[in-house]
Amino acid sequence: MVTFLLSLILLVIGYAIYGKFIDGFFGMDKSKKTPALELQDGVDFFPMKPWRIFVIQFLNIAGLGPIFGAILGAMYGPMAYLWIVLGCIFMGGVHDYFSGMLSVRDKGMSLPEIVGKYLGNNVKMVLRVFTLVLLVFVGVAFVTGPAGLLDSLTGGGKNLWLYIIFAYYLIATLLPIDKIIGKVYPFFGAALLLMAVGVGGSIVYNYFFGDLNLIELTFDNMRNFHSNPENNILFPMLFVVISCGAISGFHSTQSPMMARCMTNEKYGRPIFYGAMVAEGIVAMIWATAAMNFFGGVDGLNSTIAAGHDPAWIVNEICNSWLGKIGAIFAIVGVVACPITTGDTAFRSSRLILSDMFKMSQAKVSSRLLISIPLFVLGYILSQMDFSTIWKYLGIANQILATIMLWTGASYLKQNNKAHYFLSIPAFFLTIVCVTYFLIAPIKNGGLYLNHTLSYSLGIGVGLILFFLFCIKSRKLVSK
Repeated sequence: MVTFLLSLILLVIGYAIYGKFIDGFFGMDKSKKTPALELQDGVDFFPMKPWRIFVIQFLNIAGLGPIFGAILGAMYGPMAYLWIVLGCIFMGGVHDYFSGMLSVRDKGMSLPEIVGKYLGNNVKMVLRVFTLVLLVFVGVAFVTGPAGLLDSLTGGGKNLWLYIIFAYYLIATLLPIDKIIGKVYPFFGAALLLMAVGVGGSIVYNYFFGDLNLIELTFDNMRNFHSNPENNILFPMLFVVISCGAISGFHSTQSPMMARCMTNEKYGRPIFYGAMVAEGIVAMIWATAAMNFFGGVDGLNSTIAAGHDPAWIVNEICNSWLGKIGAIFAIVGVVACPITTGDTAFRSSRLILSDMFKMSQAKVSSRLLISIPLFVLGYILSQMDFSTIWKYLGIANQILATIMLWTGASYLKQNNKAHYFLSIPAFFLTIVCVTYFLIAPIKNGGLYLNHTLSYSLGIGVGLILFFLFCIKSRKLVSK
């Protein structure tokens, strides 16, 4: 219980202290006019109340990420606590804040355009393709899962549910942001938070009444608990499995959407950094629940080895601890929340393409011209095996997060500020990504090379990029 409660307290303190420091270090200016006011178009640039933006941002970046990722990460043991807390405070919160605030400062630019401004056109061109592919895969991943579950609940046929969900995606992507996303999504976001509060409260209640023993993070427990450690290496695979809740590049594709709705820069810390900390708290709760509900980490590993997936675990925990209300929360969490993440992924794709081709989105015809090809591609990809899609999302998230951190570091350097608050996290995440590709099993997208070689090359590439960044950024500043 000490580890669990201390972790939650540290996340809140991190928001209050480090989040405030980052806000001031960035140079938040309440007097600057935001894109929501300067470029209001009634479609994507639309002023909203800050509390509404916060809940939408939280739902957009969360969905199933901090639940499923935390459950799978809990298989590695209490080291997951360390990554969630430190990653969320010093990496994820900073990443989300800079991706949102740089968009606010640059007239609501989408991620590839921001990256191009601070890292150059070559990186921008590559990132345009990479980001679009990631977003479409996210949209597809979050349509096939709910469609399959709805099929099992209703027997209506998976393809029928695919058609229905894709039709909803198209409508939500085309409509002005205040029509569905602005009105309905705050309720789903609140439901996701309430579910986490309910599960977190159950952890405390069951512990103090003797029905639950919680594993603590001790020096003896700082090891890999996974039942198959040879193919699930603690470093770097834990740092990829748990992306949402610690740091996720997908968030940087969502932040510009809310940057176009924010009416004052003073709301940047609670909306961007705050939503990330809220997601970290959700991840902490679900990691703790999964790690202890089945009698310990070994019990969790045995449960998943027996064929039960994270969706089954969510349903089991909610029904056991929260009763009938938990069953409702489980449906919202496993069906509704993924769908709300999927449609904002497609909406972000539309915004990226409109920025690329400099197409105004004021007319429905312009939105259709961009959206229809995206959904045709999405439907084709939805016929792929879900596990094939899902296993590449984690590493793609971390690659995107790495690029965003280097982008933020470049912004700081070009403005004659210390870049280490972003370049050091970027350096660390570079090592994670490179090492993952070298050391992970082939079935997970890696080369499965020798451990010593993989770690050496990972650190070497990280150091080279850090050195090149310092040289390149000096040239940019001198221009």
